[in-house]
This record gives sequence, C-alpha cells and structure tokens, in this order.
Amino acid sequence: MSDSSVRTGSFAPEDRALLAALLAPLARHVLRRLRLLVRPDTVRRWHRGLVKRRHARRFRPKRPGRPRTIRSIRVLILRLVQENPSWGYRRVHGELATLGIKVAASTIWEILTTEGIDPAPDRAATTWADFLRSQADALLAWPSSTTSCATPEYRSYAPASGYRA
Repeated sequence: MSDSSVRTGSFAPEDRALLAALLAPLARHVLRRLRLLVRPDTVRRWHRGLVKRRHARRFRPKRPGRPRTIRSIRVLILRLVQENPSWGYRRVHGELATLGIKVAASTIWEILTTEGIDPAPDRAATTWADFLRSQADALLAWPSSTTSCATPEYRSYAPASGYRA
C-alpha cells in the first residue's frame, strides 16, 4: 500500500484492486474475523468493480462506431460517378440498390465528399450533346429501318421492332 493511503485513510485504485484480488476468494465469515481497515462488504464491492472493468475491457469493440464501407463498394461508387458525371448520390444509391448492394444514401454522400466530388451535381448543366454522347452506344446498337412515305422527300426512321411512324 502506498504511504498516502495510510495517512489519509483512503486507498488508491491499484491498492483497492490488490486487496480485492487477494481477499475476494475468502468467505464472508472469514473476512469478518480478520482485522481490516475496510469492511468486508467494501472489499466485495471493489472486487465486483474489478471484475466488471476486466469484463468490459475484454469485450470492448476493437473500433468504436460503425464499420467502414467495404473497399470494393467504395471503388464501385467512385467508378459509377466518374463514368456518369451527371449522377448525384441518390441516383448512385438507386443503381446500387438495383444491383442488390445495400448502402445508405448518406454513406454515398460521405464517400463522395471525402473524395472531393460534389455529391449532388447541377443537373441543369447537362446539354443535349452530353446526353447523346453518353447514350451513343445504345443508340448505335439499336437496329432501325427506313420507311418511305407517300412523298419521296420525307423519310422516317423507325426501330426494326415493327413500330411505324
């Protein structure tokens, strides 16, 4: 025991832990027969606190808070935004939900913000040229046929699926 605890009558936490560890295995009636500076109930209370702290330390989570988003999902989010610059975080959230990936919209917002990307880009800035450029693959792959009307100067282009203009 430290000198300060003897002078003041109080015990330091490490002294309490030592006394509790040494005296806790003894039965209560044995503790009552010993001449102690504290009551047996106090020793028991110290021991309960010691066990509680040890248990809490052992089962404490390694990292506080929510676990980080899986790296592959972070990469996928950044790739979607890079390939589709007009998409905002809600559109990315919807596309991921379609793929069966469960990520909160706020998580997507956080990922984009930490990467320095605007989570909600200005949608009014999309021009027809940008739209057609982004849809070019789909438009060129769509089979179409030419249909002639009654007058030869008018031609209409229709998809080959049978739709007539």
